[in-house]
Amino acid sequence: MTEELGSFNEPWAMAVLPGGALLITEKSGKLKLRAADGSVQDITLPFTVDYAGQGGLGDVIASPDFGKTGRIYLSWVEAGESDTRGAAVGTATLVQGQGAARLDGFEVIWRQNPKVTGKGHYSHRLAVSPDKRNLYIASGDRQKMEPAQDPASDLGKVIRLPIDASGKPSGAAERVSLGHRNILALQFAPDGRLWEIEHGPAGGDELNLVKPGANYGWPLVSEGRHYSGDFIPHHDTRPDFTAPALYWNPVIAPGGMVFYTGKMWPEWQGQMLIGAMKPTAIVRVKIDGEKAIEEARYPMPKRIRAIAQAPDGALLVLEDKVDGRLLRLSRK
Repeated sequence: MTEELGSFNEPWAMAVLPGGALLITEKSGKLKLRAADGSVQDITLPFTVDYAGQGGLGDVIASPDFGKTGRIYLSWVEAGESDTRGAAVGTATLVQGQGAARLDGFEVIWRQNPKVTGKGHYSHRLAVSPDKRNLYIASGDRQKMEPAQDPASDLGKVIRLPIDASGKPSGAAERVSLGHRNILALQFAPDGRLWEIEHGPAGGDELNLVKPGANYGWPLVSEGRHYSGDFIPHHDTRPDFTAPALYWNPVIAPGGMVFYTGKMWPEWQGQMLIGAMKPTAIVRVKIDGEKAIEEARYPMPKRIRAIAQAPDGALLVLEDKVDGRLLRLSRK
């Protein structure tokens, strides 16, 4: 059963809060709080968003102990000098129930280095480790390709930022893995392992198990081709690179993912649900060790930018683009 819960302007991400409220980002630079009763209010942002191309306000996640701390993390694109841009990440405490909701104690905790020209492939998806000791940040290649192989650059990397018991940084950020293109989904599985999905070029979207020190090969190998049609060697030609657990050719253009842990579909427990933008669908994937198998596709009317699990086990999905609807999917 599908229930429409409202619509948003270019929604990009959502975080489900205790009690059923939602935080929703709009790419143009607005953070929305949708209460459990359906009312929606804007939350003033303490930073300026560079909204252009694929960039703008990005991810929002709640700390695993949000119920006690109210801590959230946000990502966005900020402008630099000489027409450059880069992703940034900040943290704050969300204060509710005392008039208008607000962000207190805001702090920028990471900036993509270097800032470069162009307006694409920021990635800036976020995930907190189950032990609450690290914040992981997806840092895209910014359509520059070669820096994904440069160990001194943030571009094309998964970043780990240590955090303390309060959720603030407790050490320097480090680059965990390299050779990524444009990561648009980053999630911990119920068993504690970190997975990411990235857009390939013309074909070759990848699902990867993130391993410290691993090199996933971009742009030297791929299961797709350059948009020009030029060939790229496949992963099996370079065993020194880590091959994807699953790839798609033709693509699915992933917009987000969630590991299902609810009771509404008990047969899906531990499986991955991916919001797809091309074709428009929800893709269900079963994890088998370090490999993965696509189990099913469920067609959707529009591109799915984000997907989450509601407290009762229903699915929440956000459609992409202007007037993107928030939908609640439940079992009949």
